[in-house]
Amino acid sequence: MVLIGAHLHGGVPLEEARARDAEIVQVFLGDPQGWKAPPDRSADAAPLREAGIGLYVHAPYLVNVATTNNRIRIPSRKILDQHATAAAALGARGLIVHGGHLNSGDDPAEGFANWRKTFERTRFDLPILIENTAGGDNAIARRLDRLARLWDAIGDFGPGFCLDTCHAHAGGEELVDLVDRVKAITGRIDLVHANGSRDPFGSGADRHANLTDGHIDPEAVVAVCAAAGAPVLVETPGLAEGQGADIAFLRSRLPA
Repeated sequence: MVLIGAHLHGGVPLEEARARDAEIVQVFLGDPQGWKAPPDRSADAAPLREAGIGLYVHAPYLVNVATTNNRIRIPSRKILDQHATAAAALGARGLIVHGGHLNSGDDPAEGFANWRKTFERTRFDLPILIENTAGGDNAIARRLDRLARLWDAIGDFGPGFCLDTCHAHAGGEELVDLVDRVKAITGRIDLVHANGSRDPFGSGADRHANLTDGHIDPEAVVAVCAAAGAPVLVETPGLAEGQGADIAFLRSRLPA
């Protein structure tokens, strides 16, 4: 059975999960645009655990361990470690983090080396799931050729992978056979972010749409989820109503 759930944007997590009929949820532990250490969220996590609802944590958006800018890379490593420690303490199934990017003109090899140093210098107590990203000409994990080079650098540490359908579409990767192409590089897909896209193919714009809206054929998203065989989270608009409809749509089409 494919576990299906949603990213929550506030409220009481257990109540929000039930409002969406979610079997798993994803949350930020703190400000997704801030550098502060995450607050204690054990009061939120314990009821989810008791209800049998799986928890994933998304690292702050500004984490960029690939960059050559020391003023961003060093605090990124620190906050990634802090969030991983906090997420593991809550019993989270994984910590999702974006692949990051470099400045125009930077050598991508430096970004891959910086990712390797991240794993060399820190022991993580839960799976780190690197997510493909939608935009940026010098991004680390937008296109599969870059992803392959990243895995050449860090694959021996056993990182996980989170596949986002909107990011792939906006980043210029066709969804047809995408799971096979990703697994040929990473050997695994641990989580799927099942999202529609408000923008056309290759736009580079990270703007999610509900599954039956936007520029992605919803059946193509279903096919990705079915082929991946991994838990699925929607990060779509509409809060409980919109996300609940997307969850119901996926549940009606994926193996029970």
